[in-house]
Amino acid sequence: MKFKAFLTEHGVNLLERRFLPALDKMGKICHLFLTRDHAIFLHNLLNGDGVQCIAQFRKEALFDDYRISSQNEDRIAFAIDVSLLLRAVRSSVSICTEFGNGPSANRLQIKLVKKLPLNCTQPMPFLTFETKGYKSAVIQDVPISKPLSRAQVLELQTALELAQDIPQTLVQVPELNQLQNFVERMKQVGDMLNVSISKYGDLHVQISTTLITLGAEFRKLLVIGEQAEAPSDDRNQSAQTRSERAISRGDAQRVQVSVKHFSRSLHCHLAKPDCTFYGIAPQGSCLTVIFQFFIPGTHQTDKSISLHCRLPVLDPGSS
Repeated sequence: MKFKAFLTEHGVNLLERRFLPALDKMGKICHLFLTRDHAIFLHNLLNGDGVQCIAQFRKEALFDDYRISSQNEDRIAFAIDVSLLLRAVRSSVSICTEFGNGPSANRLQIKLVKKLPLNCTQPMPFLTFETKGYKSAVIQDVPISKPLSRAQVLELQTALELAQDIPQTLVQVPELNQLQNFVERMKQVGDMLNVSISKYGDLHVQISTTLITLGAEFRKLLVIGEQAEAPSDDRNQSAQTRSERAISRGDAQRVQVSVKHFSRSLHCHLAKPDCTFYGIAPQGSCLTVIFQFFIPGTHQTDKSISLHCRLPVLDPGSS
């Protein structure tokens, strides 16, 4: 089982300034799944508890001279502490910046190794960062779990494939900051959030207690997938009435999710996506948030990067 690659400058920027800070907010531990073509960061795919988060990169988006081999179809997966990984990347970048010069400047190598730590009798696995300067090299070891077994990798692969399902209707939310500010206020009111999404392009979020009901509606959003024309007689109705009518017609779905989970998923804005879409999976099985990235300087989707979250529902919802 071998893995070795060089992080490119673009790859370092993606990880250090965008994706690792976002992933760190999602949870302390994630799985890093390496294949012949992709590096994938996965939160909560095996235990199914909490927000599932999947950040997938084609190897060219992060690495140069990428080499991987294993007896499991060249697939390697292990658990890693995101904050330690982020710290190692940041530290390596600062060393490259301070001391890097000459023909091998800014070459940051990453590889899997086994080492014998102090006071241990068994060698332990590490993800090692080696910063090669002109006259010296600095090595940083990030401890990782024992690599997953063949059966565990298959389980992870299956969970990953199941998590790729895209809702039939997606609405684009242009102002994540506005939604984030609203959800922060909602956290003071209660724990459960009702979210409804219609084929008309409406996103409705509401929190209720015995004393107060607080809600926000985002109307006429861009719709991708199944869409419908809103009936004219709905125009003068309240947001709640419109939402209820759309659900009864089969033109909308509603799910109940944790306010904490919803708030946590919004931290993905740290990855600086260009567009954000919300959708509800068939039968209201989860709330899906898909983040879209453009090729810099264009409005074309960067297919080498993907990021999405799946929020577990507290109630089966209405379909």
